[in-house]
Amino acid sequence: MLNFRQFDAGPDPFGHKFQVMFEWLQTAISIRHSDTVDVRFMLVDENDGRSKKTIAMQHADLLTVSHETGRKIDDPWCSRLAAAHLLYLIETGEDMEKDLVTMTAPDLRRHAEQEKGAEFDAVHAK
Repeated sequence: MLNFRQFDAGPDPFGHKFQVMFEWLQTAISIRHSDTVDVRFMLVDENDGRSKKTIAMQHADLLTVSHETGRKIDDPWCSRLAAAHLLYLIETGEDMEKDLVTMTAPDLRRHAEQEKGAEFDAVHAK
């Protein structure tokens, strides 16, 4: 995913579609005393219902995956990983009742590999 700032998602298992807007990225040590990077999104459904989802990524997992993929940790990369996980959550319905979802290390690896492929394709398509 190259545009994490605003995108469409869905349908979810119930057929609902969402417009998703990036709100912020923040190191959670300052807000939750957690060693994570948090990315907040606003979801607007087809009936103009609004909800917020925060995707958290453990700093230690980010360091490991960054080393494994050869990708430096920066805000756009973290935001795209979080957006990819949010898309997964919406499509599967998993953890949609939660406002704060912490990505597992395997999820982080899977999304990082997808992003690596998307970045490669975007660079070589031009």
